[in-house]
Amino acid sequence: MKRLAFIISVIFFTAFVCSCGNNDRGDGMGHMYDVSILGNPKSLDPQFATDSASNTIIKNLYSGLMTTDTNGNIMCGNAESYTVSADGMEYTFNLRRDNYWYFDKNNDDIIDDDEYFPVTSQDYVFALRRILDPAMHSPYAESFSCIRNGGNIISGKALPETAGLIAVDDYTLNISLDYPSAEFLGLLATNPAMPCNRDFFYSTKGRYGLDDRSVMSNGAFYVRQWFYDPYGVNNILYMKRNEPNRSETNDICPSYLNFTIESSEDDIRNMFKNGDIECFSTLSTHGLNPDKYTVTAESSVTLGLVFSPENKQYSNKNIRQAFALSTDRRKLAEDIDGTDLKTACGIIPPAVKLLGRSYRELVADEQFEFYNAEEAKRSFKIGKAELDDETPESTKILVCNGTVDSSCLQSLTQKWHELFGLDIGIEEVTKYEFERCIAENDYTIALYPLKADYCSSLSVIEQFTEKNCLSYTVDGAESVDRIRRCADISELVDCYCAEESRLLDGYGFIPLFYKNSYLIMHTDNEDIVYDAFTGAVDFRNAKNFN
Repeated sequence: MKRLAFIISVIFFTAFVCSCGNNDRGDGMGHMYDVSILGNPKSLDPQFATDSASNTIIKNLYSGLMTTDTNGNIMCGNAESYTVSADGMEYTFNLRRDNYWYFDKNNDDIIDDDEYFPVTSQDYVFALRRILDPAMHSPYAESFSCIRNGGNIISGKALPETAGLIAVDDYTLNISLDYPSAEFLGLLATNPAMPCNRDFFYSTKGRYGLDDRSVMSNGAFYVRQWFYDPYGVNNILYMKRNEPNRSETNDICPSYLNFTIESSEDDIRNMFKNGDIECFSTLSTHGLNPDKYTVTAESSVTLGLVFSPENKQYSNKNIRQAFALSTDRRKLAEDIDGTDLKTACGIIPPAVKLLGRSYRELVADEQFEFYNAEEAKRSFKIGKAELDDETPESTKILVCNGTVDSSCLQSLTQKWHELFGLDIGIEEVTKYEFERCIAENDYTIALYPLKADYCSSLSVIEQFTEKNCLSYTVDGAESVDRIRRCADISELVDCYCAEESRLLDGYGFIPLFYKNSYLIMHTDNEDIVYDAFTGAVDFRNAKNFN
């Protein structure tokens, strides 16, 4: 193993680091970034973590076989090259030899004296087996079930060692699938597919990813210090550039990342306004002058109406159909003029990409527009008859006040009064209260923000098969399985289009608007990349010209 002389023996005071980290070369390199994350990362275990704070750290801590560019194109990451068999079921990856694990020995002595050593094919085998292992309870297991024998492993019928994962040698990895999957390479670019070193994992004795002594980096930065006291202040997660992983083709621009851990978005927003941090992500630009900052927007959220399955009247399918058919999106477009909303007919938001293009460019949104006032009244009449001619009671639409201005629903509620004689108001609540009401079915109708867990149409569709406010509409397990088995992109697009249509015909989610997510930066920054789905902010290529 290759050795690296240990350079830092103590943690520098923040002021000293700041003075050393600032760029003075004029090329934007070497800056120390001061940023914030919302909440303490729940885990830095890539095969397990799901929250945006964890995703941001993981994105800067690890690197995988494949990666994506800003347009969503899939490219080699730590794989130097790869081949795919003619039947699409055998993948062979040739790994780069300049990617290293680095462990900060100042934190502990739980591994041997080697501070950095190569990432090998065995590290990817171990990571992917962990995802499939039912004992791990990885939330990503079903997504990777296409790996040979994956379904049997997830169900406990086979051992993880029987998965179609073979380390041919240290730098050659073979992955076999049970069936061709057009989206498999894209999966390998997501956080769960990051490598995991077996020896280090077991050395942490169940603490893997939970503190600064139990993480090891093969990415752009490593964790130098992670301090969190839920009852205290000055909570930080401090990262330093991973020098062994710099190369001519893979430069790492910043020197340091200094994350403060905050409890509310309002605190983060105020820190940004005061110039204490470089950037932050948000669903709203309210109160910010867009001309003063650099703003990146991604239309990543679909806002739609959902109905509590515990309410007999509004969960009636014909009543829901009446609401869907009475939705005049041309009128809604007038109500949202000048906002960041766009009317939505489909379920999958425009920021989801296939072949480097927006999914909505491949599947036209307009084909799902079925406004018909007369049919809406007919459906409502049928629904009332099924309810023994009982008119649905007056109610309110639950709206999260941090997501959207509820005035966008004004023409819709007016139309319902005109067509059905219903008086439906608006109830605005905080994000915390909104999530509580949804989880406890303490609502009748809600404007629900639907967002993928990663940049994939399948991640949107899968949410209709989970136990949540979307799940009672139509069982989609067979459709999801069919999508996973699509062998090429054209077939995949057709399957997604058919599934959107099927779900819309269930009228359990009535799409109204596409909503932006934002990354807001001070103007002296460039090349900070925001993933609007995972919430991860990628600083690997970030430059500061202050």
